[in-house]
Amino acid sequence: MASPSRSSDPKVCVGAIAGAFGVRGEVRLRPFTEDPGAIASYGALSTEDGGRQFEVKLTRPVKGGYAAKLTSVATREQAEALKGVRLYAPRTALPDLPEDEYYHADLIGMKVVGLDGAEYGRVKALQNYGAGDFLEVAGPGRKSPALLPFTREGAPHVDLKAREIVVDPPVGVFEDDDEGEEERP
Repeated sequence: MASPSRSSDPKVCVGAIAGAFGVRGEVRLRPFTEDPGAIASYGALSTEDGGRQFEVKLTRPVKGGYAAKLTSVATREQAEALKGVRLYAPRTALPDLPEDEYYHADLIGMKVVGLDGAEYGRVKALQNYGAGDFLEVAGPGRKSPALLPFTREGAPHVDLKAREIVVDPPVGVFEDDDEGEEERP
């Protein structure tokens, strides 16, 4: 996920355009929302750079999402040209989540500290390779980001107001990139 701006109202990616649907300018819309039909209830959706905005009207369910009409898209060619475009909603347009659930956009940029107060870096992204969410943590002195399982055990405390995640990382997650490698002749 691209890093959202940390403006007063960050954007959250809520879906993507998978291509054209039919010949009258409809798009095939792939929602990323828990309730796929809610994507049309967040008001105008914008491209990542904010250069274009679209009102969304869902027309019918299709495999993998919905067929939808977007304002200012009238032809199949216009719809096909939007293939791959991600759509964003203002964070304030999204519903509040229950305790212990978070929008990825809220976690990006948060400071990551250990139980002992040691600072490991900041959340660069969240990844999911099929076995659950991982915090991608970038920090000073690291050649590559560390991947920390985003579980209750791995990240026992998330403070959205302080923008800090307290972690109890498994052994090896934050070890130096070169540690454990033997010298080769």
